[in-house]
Amino acid sequence: MKDITQDFGTLYHPTSALVFYQFDERNKDTYVEHFDMDKNGNPINAHPLTEREAKVLVKTLTLNTKKEKSRDFLKPKGILPTNILHINPSENGSVLWYTKAMKRQFYFTESLEISNGIAEVPAMIWLANKRSLAVFALTSNRRPTEKTKLYHAPFFNVYDNGKVCMGTVDVNIQKSASVEEFTEKWENYFFNSYFSHLMNGHNPINGNCVNLWKSLINTEKSFPKVTLKNANRTLKNLLQ
Repeated sequence: MKDITQDFGTLYHPTSALVFYQFDERNKDTYVEHFDMDKNGNPINAHPLTEREAKVLVKTLTLNTKKEKSRDFLKPKGILPTNILHINPSENGSVLWYTKAMKRQFYFTESLEISNGIAEVPAMIWLANKRSLAVFALTSNRRPTEKTKLYHAPFFNVYDNGKVCMGTVDVNIQKSASVEEFTEKWENYFFNSYFSHLMNGHNPINGNCVNLWKSLINTEKSFPKVTLKNANRTLKNLLQ
């Protein structure tokens, strides 16, 4: 006869059991009794649940809860959103997605002398994990492919490599965040923080960045794609 035990999953053996006692339905006072198990799985050595045993139980339940939440990380709530390009569901996790050109709310520090308000931004590429964000611009609203050229995101606080300086923003991505919650949070973190300065002298556009946003804020103007500066990389480079 063929030995099929090697095909079994992990085999767990009972080591203890808990029995909860209550006086009646009106009196919810509870007494917990702990049983050890013999090698045949029979309960023995009944005794009140000790503090040490209670701590072990709490630790076990907490670990199981964390594992369940981590398994939910970056899972979609339903059908995968069409703007999601790539998901890495590891513990730190990362998502690559794009957004079409649209109106966004902007906040600027006083030193830039740009009014807060709403302006159109170009289509964008976003790459984020739990701790960091990188952004790039696109010249089209079409779904990008690996060969799609990327342009520098035309914003302050963005490095030459696309990484965003989040400053004092308190980034808090939950371990159980769905892919929709994850992308929405990062977009909010980016646009709800204050734009303050160019990073290491990197000018992300063809022209003057301050003058560009002064001319766009609180107007109906479309974003001028001619100002976008080639980042000399493609979408495929972000996946490597």
